[in-house]
Amino acid sequence: MIIKNYSHFFPEDLEKCQLELRKIGLSCLEKSINAVKPEILMKSAINIQGNKLIVQDDIFDLEQYKKIYIIGGGKATAEMAFTLEKLLDSHSDFIRGGIINIPQGLKIDKSRISGRIDLNFATHPIPNENGLKGTKKMMEIVEQSSRKDLIICLISGGGSALLPLPKEGVTLEDLQIINSLLLASGASIHEINTVRKHLSDFKGGNLAKKLYNTSKATLLSLIISDVVGNKLDSIASGPTVPDLTTFNEAIHILEKYKILNKIPTSTKNILEQGLNNEKLENPKPNDACFDNVHNYLIGSVKSAAEEAISYLESLNYNVHYFSNEIIGEAHEFGNILYQMIKKEEIKKKYIEKKSKIALIGTGELTVTIKGNGIGGRNQEMLLSLLLSMKNDPFLDRFVVIAANLDGIEGNSEAMGAIVDTYTLTQVDSKNLNLQEYLDNNDSNGLFKILRSEIITGPTGCNVNDLIIVLFSCKE
Repeated sequence: MIIKNYSHFFPEDLEKCQLELRKIGLSCLEKSINAVKPEILMKSAINIQGNKLIVQDDIFDLEQYKKIYIIGGGKATAEMAFTLEKLLDSHSDFIRGGIINIPQGLKIDKSRISGRIDLNFATHPIPNENGLKGTKKMMEIVEQSSRKDLIICLISGGGSALLPLPKEGVTLEDLQIINSLLLASGASIHEINTVRKHLSDFKGGNLAKKLYNTSKATLLSLIISDVVGNKLDSIASGPTVPDLTTFNEAIHILEKYKILNKIPTSTKNILEQGLNNEKLENPKPNDACFDNVHNYLIGSVKSAAEEAISYLESLNYNVHYFSNEIIGEAHEFGNILYQMIKKEEIKKKYIEKKSKIALIGTGELTVTIKGNGIGGRNQEMLLSLLLSMKNDPFLDRFVVIAANLDGIEGNSEAMGAIVDTYTLTQVDSKNLNLQEYLDNNDSNGLFKILRSEIITGPTGCNVNDLIIVLFSCKE
């Protein structure tokens, strides 16, 4: 099983109905994770027929290229690279090298390492020196390539941190400071990446620009989205796509979260220079540097949601996909979700009288860090949900699971957590002060005590988060 602590969720005093709900919910989660495994997404999008590389509806004649290089980075790119190599097996002589930056700690099946592509381990969400070295090697590959070469860039969420290449005058330490400030501010991932793009010579279309200014090789980018709305310029900060944001927006974001005067002087200078000189702006749509660039979105959380819906409907659940754009503060959304659950529970009991109802939601929440605890966005949301339920108890039997499908969230080792009626009884019996845990951003501390944190370790996936809500007991 993907869930390593599965047995923890079935204590001896758990009621039969709650046991059934937990089993269904956790099974639904595992199926959803499997649906967005990079290997599955790659094979769905790519096909090899003779000398033809077919990506979605486009055909590339491999005989037109002298060499193939594979570069990129993100939480899912190791599996993407292994699958791509396997698909290109009959054309392996074309692959002349490459490098991808992947998360430190990601477990790799050594039998799948061919040696043609270097696997470079770097840190996330704060970039490190190893990530910088790997990104520089990618740029060297770009500079050494020829017009007759094909460069395949593998991109997934996490690439913004895993692919650092600061502009001249900005140090890696400067990037680390500004990343830390942004992550603690409560800014959305789109806002964070808007700033990152304007401090980078790789992101914000600058990889495509570098390629155009050197070899003009063909660039084929395969992208798995972890961004709400699947905006390509925000996924891994869009190294191969036009940047739809500006220096002005980057500065406004820093002002909005009151950190403009806290960032390193070097980064502030770069942003102000860009504000006053249009020529320093990242490449925009219709820029010639994208003429020979082909970007493909090959996967998103949509596949996970569809798998969850299909599975639950097979069990005769009435499923409502209530949102694919969940955003905002985690602690605020906890109460919003409670109100939705409350409405659906009343509907189940008194209006529709259906015995099985499920809610599915996807997106990505944010956390403004005020305390010094351990947690993540889904765990904080669920803690807030518990607090709302405790203050206004009425629910009978339910289960809620919220998880980051890549396996790790925030500064915890958990992907998320599970809460239900049993969880609430445990909060009471252990006399736990939910508000104190919430104020300290210590959601993981709470869920460790309740034995309801979900542990998988890195899954190799990287899409948006998934929320599953079930009510299913017959009365």
